[in-house]
Amino acid sequence: MAFAISTQSHFAIRPLQLNQVKNSSPRAFFCSCFKPRPDSSYLRSKELPKLGLVPRHRQKFQVGVGTGGELADSGEVADSVASDPPESFSWSSVILPFIFPALGGLLFGYDIGATSGATLSLQSAALSGTTWFNLSPVQLGLVVSGSLYGALLGSTLVYGIADFLGRRRELIIAAGLYLLGSLITGCAPDLNILLLGRLLYGLGIGLAMHGAPLYIAETCPSQIRGTLISLKELFIVSGILLGFSVGSFEIDVVGGWRYMYGFGTPVALLMGLGMWSLPPSPRWLLLRAVQGKGALQEYKDKAMVALSKLRGRPPGDKLSEKLVDDALLSVKTAYEDEEKSGGNFLEVFQGPNLKALTIGGGLVLFQQITGQPSVLYYAGSILQTAGFSAAADATRVSVIIGVFKLLMTWVAVAKVDDLGRRPLLIGGVSGIAISLFLLSAYYKFLGGFPLVAVGALLLYVGCYQISFGPISWLMVSEIFPLRTRGRGISLAVLTNFGSNAIVTFAFSPLKEYLGAENLFLLFGAIALVSLLFVVLVVPETKGLSLEEIESKILK
Repeated sequence: MAFAISTQSHFAIRPLQLNQVKNSSPRAFFCSCFKPRPDSSYLRSKELPKLGLVPRHRQKFQVGVGTGGELADSGEVADSVASDPPESFSWSSVILPFIFPALGGLLFGYDIGATSGATLSLQSAALSGTTWFNLSPVQLGLVVSGSLYGALLGSTLVYGIADFLGRRRELIIAAGLYLLGSLITGCAPDLNILLLGRLLYGLGIGLAMHGAPLYIAETCPSQIRGTLISLKELFIVSGILLGFSVGSFEIDVVGGWRYMYGFGTPVALLMGLGMWSLPPSPRWLLLRAVQGKGALQEYKDKAMVALSKLRGRPPGDKLSEKLVDDALLSVKTAYEDEEKSGGNFLEVFQGPNLKALTIGGGLVLFQQITGQPSVLYYAGSILQTAGFSAAADATRVSVIIGVFKLLMTWVAVAKVDDLGRRPLLIGGVSGIAISLFLLSAYYKFLGGFPLVAVGALLLYVGCYQISFGPISWLMVSEIFPLRTRGRGISLAVLTNFGSNAIVTFAFSPLKEYLGAENLFLLFGAIALVSLLFVVLVVPETKGLSLEEIESKILK
């Protein structure tokens, strides 16, 4: 998933808006949900004269937004241009503005893990507690992928209204949709109501995966932004593990699938109440002021109050006032530059932008069509056919897989900047192909060795978490030129959600039609094609600034 996961990925995965020129600036206002690289977002002061950009009165001049950020931008620019000390803060003041938005990612991951056990419970004559447990492959596919279709719809809807709503209200609405979707799904009297609940929950995913990374990036201090954003991705994986665990505990209970899906209710309530207690993003307030949506001084005062509250400082303190002034200058400059440039949507399909879209879009597409959603959503079913005949046994092994997935995510976060993107991608995708061929071989002629299925699943999960899982989205965040980054990543996210939903929905019918052995053989063949794509098309971006990627790779 990625879900970004997450993106997720699952993981991958977060919905983005395609900002219109008059409403916002993709160059200046897009905030990435990926771990930033210190040298990627802003030109160092020694590089400015080369481009004819000499700071006036040591002005904090913003030239890019590779990592995104709000008032943290000014601190980062200060480091590179004016050599100001980094913004002082206390960890206690940044925990809650991170935790409550990150719960949106945890609920996304939870849905993936819980669905693995819920599908077993829902289809069991003894454990379902319903008279409609005998689901067809198409009906099962709709239950599993219903939230993904909702997420795809949510990411499309939020495209046009995100700047109007703001990050905080967007996340409050997402929490409400999570809450409503969990309640309806858990109490569903028939299949149609169940599918409605899954769709509503998915709408919450779509909004949360857009609003959460933006709120975190726009409100945290620049020097810890990378750490917090990486931890947000870890929340998605933790949610998957939590879903597997709840499924393991509830699998032997009659109607256990209701508890698995309903467990998201208190978490969603906590997320909603938490976001209600937090202030709006100060950068969003300044953006609205620059767009002419209200009195400049009024929005500036609100931004100072919001920042003071986020940092645990007295209202109107001098440091918050200085940071707001610096950020306002950056927002004004970037907004004016964007209006002068007058870009259009088709620009992303031209020249260097098309090359970037091919690389980024290809990675997130192969991330999904190599079967990743199916392996996670149907892990319980795969294990049950692999010899763990009892549903409880299958869900417990799923928990082990979830723990392993979490550990491998830590490995990827720790090593991606040391080893580079291509080595991890090539090694990981090679392992994915081997694991899929092993699963195919198990269903063909190794049926007497259930450990083969378990080993293949562990190999798949581990290789995915060091390759397609995190690195696809890292590459997407790096590869697009600054001018089209917002639009390019929007297309990449829609590609990810769309292919995720299609693969998840199609897995059960295709498994019925082709047989599991041929289906995993097909996924393995696609994995080999994706490996060829990585070797021939995907460049190494380790150690390169965003400007160097654009000049040396894309041009």
